[in-house]
Amino acid sequence: MKTDKPVLLVVEDDLGIQKQLKWGLDQFELVFAQDRASAIKQLRRYEPKVVTLDLGLPPDPANASEGLATLSEIVALSPLTKVIVVTGNEDKANAIEAVKLGAYDFYHKPIDADILTILVKRALWLHELEKANQEFSKIDLRLARIIGDSPEIQKLCRVVEKIAPTEITTLILGESGTGKEVFARAIHDCSLRKDAPFIAINCASIPENLLESELFGYERGAFTGAHKKTQGKIECAQGGTLFLDEIGDMPLSLQAKMLRFLQERVIEPVGSRQQIDVDVRVICATNKDVLAMAQQQAFREDLYYRISEMTLQLPALRERGSDVLLLARAFLVNINKELGAHIKGFDDSALQALYQYHWPGNIRELQNKLKSAVIMAEGGRISALDLSLPSSLQAKPNQPFNLREIREQAEKNAVTEALSFSDNNVSKAAELLGITRPTLYALLDKYAISSQVDSASQIG
Repeated sequence: MKTDKPVLLVVEDDLGIQKQLKWGLDQFELVFAQDRASAIKQLRRYEPKVVTLDLGLPPDPANASEGLATLSEIVALSPLTKVIVVTGNEDKANAIEAVKLGAYDFYHKPIDADILTILVKRALWLHELEKANQEFSKIDLRLARIIGDSPEIQKLCRVVEKIAPTEITTLILGESGTGKEVFARAIHDCSLRKDAPFIAINCASIPENLLESELFGYERGAFTGAHKKTQGKIECAQGGTLFLDEIGDMPLSLQAKMLRFLQERVIEPVGSRQQIDVDVRVICATNKDVLAMAQQQAFREDLYYRISEMTLQLPALRERGSDVLLLARAFLVNINKELGAHIKGFDDSALQALYQYHWPGNIRELQNKLKSAVIMAEGGRISALDLSLPSSLQAKPNQPFNLREIREQAEKNAVTEALSFSDNNVSKAAELLGITRPTLYALLDKYAISSQVDSASQIG
């Protein structure tokens, strides 16, 4: 059913009332059913958000038993669907019973289309609210580690939700301190493996000669100091998720063995010839350009394509706008608990400093600066002085908070880009912007955009 109107399932065996509702409820796309069987069939097919249900259905239209049974089945199959029961004017007992069974509301005959429209709209609104709240609750619990309202972060959260239930191998790219492990854990928490282990290993922090045994495990006597058989990180992640941080620093000599593991899902501990089957999901991360490394033969190209079935590019903190303030407030709560402090928040100078600073060390630098600021703060709020941010490093340009300034800047940018796109042809630029030529000329005068335009417009 292709329509912009919300679908409304009407369960009513009276053809006269069906016709009345069809004309009276024209703001909705009506789907009809005459009995319990057809109502459930239509419910499964169209998944309506709202249902109107006449309690007097065949084969027993004189009583409400069949209508109440239909209601119970609808509520069981689709708990969020709002059911408005329609009863006779004297049938209040069954109306109340219907509400007890899960009906959203009841309405007494005769039908008044205007009043019923209001009830349906309220039910639709409540359905959307409950659905949004349900989704938010799931996201909030599973993606609670990810803090940010910027479009970039919200888009990444949607990607996490989509890929998490799959087994796709994911490569997370981003500068140091941007939260790559946080996103890896979010993918794990949203996946079917969430109750199994999440095992992380930093490939750059372990000496090359030890990394293989750390990943794959080893047998007793495999090398000097191997006094007992030891499981590797891969086997420890059995059934769960293995997070390989700084995969770009993995030695070339080990990459072939890692590729075999990813392709065949078997490992051989150091000093053993016995293969062990492993069932793990693999997520990798790096701050290096591994594609360029692969092209320069500094990283195995086949391994790169194997670990990057899906790639997430995390933005730097300086690219996330006001997210830095959200993060700062969230971190302050945790730091207060950790240090037993009672800092209430930030003064205006601190907020401005946090927003303007370039944050070359990203979120990790933010956490460190906040911890030292809490220790140094003498009042109840952190000041810019407490943050001790270097003024010599690049800062973000000042952003206006005045709505008029923001609108004018956006308008000027749109005009400039339209002119550029149309090669300074005023007629084409006006068409792109959806305005008249005189209006565009007025904007050109307002923002003093005149170079190359007059001569180009004469040619066009």
